[in-house]
Amino acid sequence: MDKPKTNALHRQLASRILIHLRTTGCQPGHHVTEAALQELLGTSRAPIRAALGLLAQEGMLERRPNRGFFLKDVSLRPSAAADLGETASDERIYLAVADDRLTGRLGATVTEADMMRRYDIGRPQLRRILTRISREGWIERREGRGYAFATLIDSIDAYRESYEMRHMIEPAGLLADSFVLDREVLARLQRQQELVRDGGWRTLGQIELFETNSRFHESLAAMSGNRFLVSIVERLNQLRRLVEYRQILNRDQVLGQNREHLDILESLQAGDRVTASKRLARHIMDARNRKAKADIFSQPPGGVRS
Repeated sequence: MDKPKTNALHRQLASRILIHLRTTGCQPGHHVTEAALQELLGTSRAPIRAALGLLAQEGMLERRPNRGFFLKDVSLRPSAAADLGETASDERIYLAVADDRLTGRLGATVTEADMMRRYDIGRPQLRRILTRISREGWIERREGRGYAFATLIDSIDAYRESYEMRHMIEPAGLLADSFVLDREVLARLQRQQELVRDGGWRTLGQIELFETNSRFHESLAAMSGNRFLVSIVERLNQLRRLVEYRQILNRDQVLGQNREHLDILESLQAGDRVTASKRLARHIMDARNRKAKADIFSQPPGGVRS
């Protein structure tokens, strides 16, 4: 049987689906449906179906006749972007845009023509990348012409202050009178962190690890019952995204952070919100002391360090 035709959009969607599945704690055998992915991807079912077919071809999903697609064990495979060859170019350009913006090589406003020349790419590829950046909240289309970048964390002082703000509000959220422990959310977070502990700390890519970390903190904030706390944590995660991408990825530190996440979850599962709050506060400040260093705003983009 001939393989179905796929294009760059299908490959991009496939990469996003795979990152989503790898970073949300989905277990092998999980039923992956088009309907569940529509809201996440913001597109129609036809390209989603093609992307799922591509993932099945690559051995990441199992297609069962008349039943749909089911997840195989992909937790210990290399980074998702590397699995889908032609998405690597999009990833490279995306990270170059992030680095150029953070270091000021790109101004506050840009046009498609300028970016096509700068990165030597065509309009379809550029628009895929701009759509992703827009979805992440750090660029928006201008009413007149071109795009405007959002204000970012672009100095060591701002980076430290972002951690200090998180230290003020995230631990307090666990102690709020409106806090409601969601056992289903807690179980999902437990699966995500166990995935990291059981090998994902070695194999997940930098963007996948950032997404996993962001979901952990945003999910705890959501249980606080305070919508404003949740929105602040989400916004701070958007703002710090580019700084995190520039850092050298120290996998031993990833494992250490994972242990701290699991300790916080252990306290919540035991109903000990006070200890969970103290552990979360220490976790945030330890991360600030370890990561908020002036050289990250001048060093080359981060790679991987064992």
